[in-house]
Amino acid sequence: MESVTKNRQSLETLRTMVERGFGPQQVPEGDGFATELTDGFFNALYRIRLADGKEVVLKIAPPAGVPVLTHEHDMMRNEIAAMDLVRRESFVPVPELFHVDLSREVCDADYFFMELVDATCFGIAADAGRLPPHVVEAGFEHLGSLNRDLNAIVGTHFGQLRGPGFGTWREAATTMFRTVLADGVRAAVDLGWDPDVVLKAFEDHADVLDDVIEPRLVEVDLWAKNSMMRDGRIVAIIDHERAMFGDPLMEAGLTGLDLPSFPDPAPFMRGFGLAALDDSQRTRRHLYTLWLAVTMLVETTYRQQSPQQYRWACEQLDIAMGLLGRTT
Repeated sequence: MESVTKNRQSLETLRTMVERGFGPQQVPEGDGFATELTDGFFNALYRIRLADGKEVVLKIAPPAGVPVLTHEHDMMRNEIAAMDLVRRESFVPVPELFHVDLSREVCDADYFFMELVDATCFGIAADAGRLPPHVVEAGFEHLGSLNRDLNAIVGTHFGQLRGPGFGTWREAATTMFRTVLADGVRAAVDLGWDPDVVLKAFEDHADVLDDVIEPRLVEVDLWAKNSMMRDGRIVAIIDHERAMFGDPLMEAGLTGLDLPSFPDPAPFMRGFGLAALDDSQRTRRHLYTLWLAVTMLVETTYRQQSPQQYRWACEQLDIAMGLLGRTT
């Protein structure tokens, strides 16, 4: 996917990064050692072949001067914290980190090298029709099970892993939602709705957020495309940069409950251990759908995405507002 946030680097700079990470003996010769991986929306990703033939993945955060949403500042550091936490507190498979450079001396951004997982991207393979239906269904169920295991990790505060911390989920969620709306206003994003009306729709139902009393690790961005599959089983979860402590009901695998353009959540829910939603859970899920829809819509301007993507995001926001009793 194309985005102005992708911080592509010259081969010379990539060699310098390799030298810092693995030593001069691993700096590759020639020009064919780096292949850009283009499926992501935000960071630059490269498949790097070291001098000894070993392959690794290099992930580079956005350039310093490119505008990003407020919660996306230093987001790679949040991902590093999330990966460390998952590795310490669970058995959920994540790639190994080989080298982290936060100095911003080689380029104008953080970067790290991590393990190249020898597997297929589950979501891409499923969308392309390369997997039989029973494998896709089992994959979503396994993804739900892994997501449930991640949610078992308990934090000491609500909000982003590295802060700022909040004492209640209602305060954390409302503050972060307000911030995304403000990001949209700052970039003159036309939501198709008055931002104050959108905020009121959220805050009119925010009392249900008080039902969440324990801060759980929430991946937020755990779509099928952020999981790697081998022999019909998920062997790694990737892209932990948006993780926070909050309510597991905001996980991506449940989005299809509200938005028809997303995958059927039934197999995910089986693995997740969620059979049905009570009134509080249903309203909370609607709030998280509204939050996601606003974020996706605001992102279209920050990422300089296509008019088609903008129109689709507007449609998702209209649906989300309707779930909370608002109509155009």
